[in-house]
Amino acid sequence: MIWIVRYSITSGVIFLILITYCGCGKSNPVAIIETNKGKIAVELLNEAAPQTVENFINLIQQGFYDGLTFHRYEPGFVIQGGDPKGDGSGGPPWKIPGEFQIPELREKMPRHEKGVVAMARTANPDSAGSQFYICLNPDPNRYRHLEGKYTTFGRVIEGSDVVVLLRKGDKMNRVKLKR
Repeated sequence: MIWIVRYSITSGVIFLILITYCGCGKSNPVAIIETNKGKIAVELLNEAAPQTVENFINLIQQGFYDGLTFHRYEPGFVIQGGDPKGDGSGGPPWKIPGEFQIPELREKMPRHEKGVVAMARTANPDSAGSQFYICLNPDPNRYRHLEGKYTTFGRVIEGSDVVVLLRKGDKMNRVKLKR
């Protein structure tokens, strides 16, 4: 009887240690993008892009994205939004570093494929601020030229059917964090 109790306690301790050290007990934050076409849930990947995720969450909490439009639609490629000017030239008054430049993080980032969310930027690798795009094509070969050059920081986990309906001019009514 004592052996069984010891075994149970030891198993429980090992389980708790595994959860603590592997990150299994932690869940990634989820952003809900409420559009005029429906809702999209995006899992934000902290481990892959911690500064980018922190920036995205900060913008959400400020209400930055509420009311903005998707300003770019490339059929079979991407839908892009997050520009307060609505023409692809705007953003917040700061820029964040391109975390794709850090090999340890780049290894953790999902490859560009349908449903992956990444930060848009100019030719300057450290020029991202608020604009993001969602990949529309299931063929990762369509995105080969983007691999390792953009920070991928999220993945659509619900609302893929909504994403494919979005077009230039569609609105992000509200963006919030799932509680």
